[in-house]
Amino acid sequence: MTKREATIERKTNETDIQCRLNLDGKGETDVKTGIGFLDHLLSSWAKHARFDLTLNCNGDLDVDDHHSAEDCGIVLGEALEQALGDKRGIRRFGHAYAPLDEALSRAVLDFSGRSYARIELKLVRDAIGTLACENIGHVLTSMAMSGRFTLHVDVLHGENDHHRAESAFKALALACRQAVQRNDSDDIPSTKGVL
Repeated sequence: MTKREATIERKTNETDIQCRLNLDGKGETDVKTGIGFLDHLLSSWAKHARFDLTLNCNGDLDVDDHHSAEDCGIVLGEALEQALGDKRGIRRFGHAYAPLDEALSRAVLDFSGRSYARIELKLVRDAIGTLACENIGHVLTSMAMSGRFTLHVDVLHGENDHHRAESAFKALALACRQAVQRNDSDDIPSTKGVL
Protein backbone atom coordinates (compact mmCIF):
# COMPACT_ATOMS: atom_id res chain seq x y z
CA MET A 1 0.00 0.00 0.00
CA THR A 2 1.41 3.37 -1.06
CA LYS A 3 2.17 5.76 1.79
CA ARG A 4 0.03 8.86 1.65
CA GLU A 5 2.36 11.39 3.17
CA ALA A 6 3.63 14.83 2.30
CA THR A 7 6.39 17.15 3.45
CA ILE A 8 6.00 20.80 2.52
CA GLU A 9 8.27 23.74 3.25
CA ARG A 10 7.27 27.31 2.51
CA LYS A 11 9.62 30.23 3.12
CA THR A 12 8.69 33.78 2.27
CA ASN A 13 9.59 37.21 3.64
CA GLU A 14 6.55 36.82 5.92
CA THR A 15 6.60 33.19 7.09
CA ASP A 16 8.82 30.14 7.39
CA ILE A 17 6.76 26.93 7.59
CA GLN A 18 7.62 23.24 7.76
CA CYS A 19 4.81 20.69 7.53
CA ARG A 20 4.56 16.89 7.56
CA LEU A 21 1.19 15.23 6.97
CA ASN A 22 0.29 11.53 7.01
CA LEU A 23 -3.26 10.73 5.91
CA ASP A 24 -3.09 7.21 7.36
CA GLY A 25 -2.05 8.21 10.84
CA LYS A 26 -3.52 8.07 14.31
CA GLY A 27 -4.33 11.75 14.85
CA GLU A 28 -1.00 12.60 16.45
CA THR A 29 -0.22 16.31 16.26
CA ASP A 30 2.57 18.76 16.97
CA VAL A 31 1.36 22.18 15.83
CA LYS A 32 3.19 25.39 16.66
CA THR A 33 2.11 28.47 14.72
CA GLY A 34 2.64 31.10 17.41
CA ILE A 35 -1.15 31.64 17.45
CA GLY A 36 -2.73 29.61 20.24
CA PHE A 37 -6.25 29.32 18.86
CA LEU A 38 -4.96 28.41 15.38
CA ASP A 39 -2.87 25.65 16.98
CA HIS A 40 -6.04 24.44 18.70
CA LEU A 41 -8.12 24.41 15.49
CA LEU A 42 -5.48 22.66 13.37
CA SER A 43 -4.73 20.10 16.08
CA SER A 44 -8.44 19.38 16.42
CA TRP A 45 -8.76 19.00 12.63
CA ALA A 46 -5.88 16.52 12.40
CA LYS A 47 -6.96 14.60 15.51
CA HIS A 48 -10.50 14.00 14.28
CA ALA A 49 -9.42 13.30 10.69
CA ARG A 50 -6.92 10.79 12.15
CA PHE A 51 -4.12 12.52 10.25
CA ASP A 52 -0.66 12.78 11.78
CA LEU A 53 0.38 16.41 11.49
CA THR A 54 3.56 18.27 12.37
CA LEU A 55 3.38 21.97 11.54
CA ASN A 56 5.81 24.68 12.61
CA CYS A 57 5.32 28.28 11.53
CA ASN A 58 7.57 31.21 12.30
CA GLY A 59 5.67 34.21 11.02
CA ASP A 60 5.66 37.99 11.23
CA LEU A 61 3.29 38.13 14.19
CA ASP A 62 4.70 41.55 14.99
CA VAL A 63 2.65 42.70 11.97
CA ASP A 64 -0.46 40.62 12.74
CA ASP A 65 -1.77 37.08 12.42
CA HIS A 66 -2.90 37.23 8.79
CA HIS A 67 0.23 35.98 6.98
CA SER A 68 0.78 33.08 9.36
CA ALA A 69 -2.86 31.97 9.24
CA GLU A 70 -3.09 32.26 5.45
CA ASP A 71 0.22 30.53 4.77
CA CYS A 72 -0.59 27.66 7.15
CA GLY A 73 -3.79 27.14 5.16
CA ILE A 74 -1.84 27.21 1.90
CA VAL A 75 0.70 24.68 3.18
CA LEU A 76 -1.99 22.33 4.49
CA GLY A 77 -3.81 22.42 1.16
CA GLU A 78 -0.58 21.65 -0.69
CA ALA A 79 0.14 18.81 1.73
CA LEU A 80 -3.32 17.30 1.20
CA GLU A 81 -2.93 17.43 -2.57
CA GLN A 82 0.58 15.96 -2.49
CA ALA A 83 -0.38 13.16 -0.09
CA LEU A 84 -3.41 12.18 -2.20
CA GLY A 85 -1.36 11.87 -5.39
CA ASP A 86 -3.56 11.00 -8.37
CA LYS A 87 -6.44 10.21 -5.95
CA ARG A 88 -6.74 6.69 -7.27
CA GLY A 89 -9.01 4.50 -5.15
CA ILE A 90 -10.34 7.18 -2.76
CA ARG A 91 -13.97 7.99 -2.02
CA ARG A 92 -13.34 11.60 -3.20
CA PHE A 93 -16.47 13.11 -1.61
CA GLY A 94 -17.02 13.72 2.10
CA HIS A 95 -19.68 15.31 4.23
CA ALA A 96 -20.16 15.57 7.98
CA TYR A 97 -21.89 17.39 10.79
CA ALA A 98 -20.13 18.13 14.06
CA PRO A 99 -21.66 19.61 17.19
CA LEU A 100 -19.85 21.35 20.01
CA ASP A 101 -22.35 22.07 22.76
CA GLU A 102 -24.83 24.56 21.27
CA ALA A 103 -22.92 24.93 17.99
CA LEU A 104 -23.49 22.73 14.95
CA SER A 105 -21.47 22.84 11.73
CA ARG A 106 -21.62 21.09 8.38
CA ALA A 107 -18.73 20.49 5.97
CA VAL A 108 -19.04 19.08 2.47
CA LEU A 109 -16.04 18.58 0.20
CA ASP A 110 -14.94 17.10 -3.08
CA PHE A 111 -11.28 16.37 -3.87
CA SER A 112 -12.14 17.31 -7.44
CA GLY A 113 -8.99 19.07 -8.58
CA ARG A 114 -11.08 22.27 -8.78
CA SER A 115 -10.60 25.03 -6.21
CA TYR A 116 -13.70 26.52 -4.68
CA ALA A 117 -14.65 27.54 -1.15
CA ARG A 118 -17.87 28.80 0.39
CA ILE A 119 -17.38 29.42 4.10
CA GLU A 120 -20.16 30.75 6.38
CA LEU A 121 -19.00 30.71 10.01
CA LYS A 122 -21.23 33.49 11.40
CA LEU A 123 -18.56 34.62 13.86
CA VAL A 124 -19.26 37.90 15.65
CA ARG A 125 -16.17 38.58 17.77
CA ASP A 126 -13.17 40.41 16.37
CA ALA A 127 -10.76 37.74 17.60
CA ILE A 128 -10.50 34.53 19.58
CA GLY A 129 -7.29 34.75 21.54
CA THR A 130 -4.81 36.30 19.11
CA LEU A 131 -6.49 34.89 15.97
CA ALA A 132 -8.68 37.38 14.12
CA CYS A 133 -12.05 35.80 13.39
CA GLU A 134 -11.83 36.95 9.76
CA ASN A 135 -8.73 34.76 9.39
CA ILE A 136 -10.47 31.58 10.58
CA GLY A 137 -12.54 31.33 7.41
CA HIS A 138 -9.53 32.49 5.44
CA VAL A 139 -7.53 29.46 6.61
CA LEU A 140 -10.26 27.17 5.25
CA THR A 141 -10.44 29.06 1.96
CA SER A 142 -6.65 28.97 1.60
CA MET A 143 -6.64 25.20 2.20
CA ALA A 144 -9.24 24.61 -0.51
CA MET A 145 -7.61 26.95 -3.03
CA SER A 146 -4.09 25.56 -2.70
CA GLY A 147 -5.32 21.97 -2.25
CA ARG A 148 -7.45 22.20 -5.39
CA PHE A 149 -10.66 20.94 -3.80
CA THR A 150 -14.23 22.16 -3.41
CA LEU A 151 -15.27 23.02 0.14
CA HIS A 152 -18.51 24.19 1.70
CA VAL A 153 -18.53 24.87 5.45
CA ASP A 154 -21.56 26.26 7.28
CA VAL A 155 -22.14 26.91 10.96
CA LEU A 156 -25.82 26.08 11.29
CA HIS A 157 -26.31 27.00 14.98
CA GLY A 158 -24.31 28.45 17.80
CA GLU A 159 -23.85 31.34 20.20
CA ASN A 160 -20.23 30.97 21.28
CA ASP A 161 -17.64 31.84 18.62
CA HIS A 162 -15.07 29.41 20.04
CA HIS A 163 -17.64 26.62 19.71
CA ARG A 164 -18.72 27.73 16.22
CA ALA A 165 -15.16 27.80 14.88
CA GLU A 166 -14.11 24.54 16.51
CA SER A 167 -17.21 22.67 15.37
CA ALA A 168 -16.50 23.87 11.80
CA PHE A 169 -12.97 22.43 11.90
CA LYS A 170 -14.25 19.19 13.43
CA ALA A 171 -16.87 18.85 10.69
CA LEU A 172 -14.12 19.43 8.12
CA ALA A 173 -12.01 16.76 9.82
CA LEU A 174 -14.76 14.16 9.62
CA ALA A 175 -15.51 15.03 5.98
CA CYS A 176 -11.80 14.77 5.10
CA ARG A 177 -11.53 11.39 6.84
CA GLN A 178 -14.47 10.12 4.79
CA ALA A 179 -13.25 11.53 1.46
CA VAL A 180 -9.70 10.16 1.70
CA GLN A 181 -10.82 6.65 2.64
CA ARG A 182 -9.74 4.00 0.19
CA ASN A 183 -12.48 2.08 -1.57
CA ASP A 184 -12.37 -1.34 -3.21
CA SER A 185 -11.20 -0.10 -6.60
CA ASP A 186 -7.97 1.16 -8.10
CA ASP A 187 -9.84 3.62 -10.30
CA ILE A 188 -9.56 7.37 -10.35
CA PRO A 189 -13.03 8.44 -9.16
CA SER A 190 -13.95 10.61 -12.14
CA THR A 191 -15.60 10.14 -15.52
CA LYS A 192 -12.74 12.27 -16.90
CA GLY A 193 -10.18 9.71 -15.76
CA VAL A 194 -8.16 12.39 -13.94
CA LEU A 195 -8.65 14.61 -10.91
